[in-house]
Amino acid sequence: MDVRQGEPEEKIWRRQRGTCDHMNGGLTGTELCRFSGAKIYPGKGIRFIRSDSQVFLFANSKCKRYFHNRLRPAKLTWTAMYRKQHKKDIAAEAVKKRRRATKKPYSRSIVGATLEVIQKRRAEKPEVRDAAREAALREIKERIKKTKDEKKAKKAESISKHKTSKGNVSKGAGPKGPKIGGGGGKR
Repeated sequence: MDVRQGEPEEKIWRRQRGTCDHMNGGLTGTELCRFSGAKIYPGKGIRFIRSDSQVFLFANSKCKRYFHNRLRPAKLTWTAMYRKQHKKDIAAEAVKKRRRATKKPYSRSIVGATLEVIQKRRAEKPEVRDAAREAALREIKERIKKTKDEKKAKKAESISKHKTSKGNVSKGAGPKGPKIGGGGGKR
């Protein structure tokens, strides 16, 4: 292990350059960067071992620097964590869409109408449906006209009552003639 002497335990670094596991017959496989989520191939990357013996592997010095500056990878658009949070991986979504089960059609009654009534209406011919709609509209129009007529009759009745009550009431003396002199006017 390539550990530099004289540095604090917090900053123990090991740069992996050209190291292969010859015992296992060549390359050992890829690892993932702890910050960006990128693939790190054997012999590449920067390994950081913290004082609590936890090992962090970074793809490059940019990832290492951001990690030590305590930046959150979820806020950086180029990291895998950001892409996962914001659903940017299209290939993974396509697989999910294919797996989704098709919904089986089922019928259910609506408030005020049972399933039988709905099916009966659906089976009706369009002419019958149109005739029923026109009849309903005619009935509604007649009802509105009737209420308007009733309102007019009430209004006319109240106006006639109002006029008759005014005609019966007499004011002490009636008008004696034309008024002479204005009430101010221009000066």
